[in-house]
Amino acid sequence: MEDWKRVKIVEDTSGSGVFHLILNRPAKRNALDAQFYTEFPRALAALDDNPSVRVIILTGSGNHFCSGIDFSVLGSQLSSQILDNNNNSDDGADDQGRLREKLRRSIKYMQAAITALEQCRKPVIAAIHGGCIGAGVDIITACDIRYCSQDAFFSVKEVDLAITADLGTLQRLPKLVGQGNTMELALTGRRFDANEAKILGLVQNVFNSRQAMEEQVGGIAADIAAKSPLSVVGTKAVLLRSRDMSVSQGLDYVSTWNAAMLLSNDLKEALSAQLEKRKPTFSKL
Repeated sequence: MEDWKRVKIVEDTSGSGVFHLILNRPAKRNALDAQFYTEFPRALAALDDNPSVRVIILTGSGNHFCSGIDFSVLGSQLSSQILDNNNNSDDGADDQGRLREKLRRSIKYMQAAITALEQCRKPVIAAIHGGCIGAGVDIITACDIRYCSQDAFFSVKEVDLAITADLGTLQRLPKLVGQGNTMELALTGRRFDANEAKILGLVQNVFNSRQAMEEQVGGIAADIAAKSPLSVVGTKAVLLRSRDMSVSQGLDYVSTWNAAMLLSNDLKEALSAQLEKRKPTFSKL
């Protein structure tokens, strides 16, 4: 396993196929710096490629889930633009079009790191405690299921930094809490607590403590991990694709998917287990 600096991967001791992906910069409240955007998608790809991994639980180390983007990233981008503006050369480095295209590529690179959560075939469950601010909301909205502890709080904070949120919140949050709620949260940047997050539909459940959340979410993840890997992967893929399709298009997509995947050893094992009144055992993906 690669020696990560901004994230940590831990296998659950139960051997259930549940792995923990941990944001690991507690001294900075797990703020996302440049190194994170390189490591995070690579860590997800490693988990996706590992046949022993069936479900991923995403958490944050320390007292907070994620405090958002590290200001050093913004400062670096701003300094780079200023330096490029002052650097007159014959190779077009002072061309405003080229400077803006470079910035766009930088933003796209960071977007891809968050979208890697959706591109990972395995389900990713966010277990949130403490603060989940700015880019932290970008991260959790790209996860498949979200839970939080009672001490969790959230903010779509970018507007207070004179930024239009650009890593996925404005695209994904409306699908979870509705357009009007997203508009209000994104324009005000206000803080909202765990109970409101549950009412809005951002999280599926709120637990009294971080320990209770970790125990319950671990059980949920293990339950999912015990199911057919083919059906779990297929359910995630079809739900994500159908989100951006009409019902008719979604039905057509799932019919094609099942035409390819339905007749499998997993189906045979599931039917046999039902008839024999036992728990099924599925091969690794």
